[in-house]
Amino acid sequence: MNNTALGAENKKEQTINFISEAHEKFYYEKLKEVRYQDVYHKALCYCLGISDDTRRNINSIYDFKTGCVKTECLHEGWQTSGSMKVVRMAFNLYCNGAPREKDTCQRSERKERQL
Repeated sequence: MNNTALGAENKKEQTINFISEAHEKFYYEKLKEVRYQDVYHKALCYCLGISDDTRRNINSIYDFKTGCVKTECLHEGWQTSGSMKVVRMAFNLYCNGAPREKDTCQRSERKERQL
């Protein structure tokens, strides 16, 4: 059985559709800041760039130094129903499921063990 993440990474030609220039700019800027250039980080950067609210509050959502998602952001006052959906989708793709508060560093720790 093929891993879909690996299959997506191995494709030679990929077209990425962005909803705006701001979305595209955010994606490429933040992709340079994440710890790994894998499909999980690409999905995270893409999803969090969709909404102006999530772009503006990226540092409340994700810790670029540790590679951990900040689930507490879901309780912050800037969140709208739309931005919460975007954040949950990003967390789901990044963490292989929506993380619980205690799981915020799960992907980062798993990745480090593999290296």
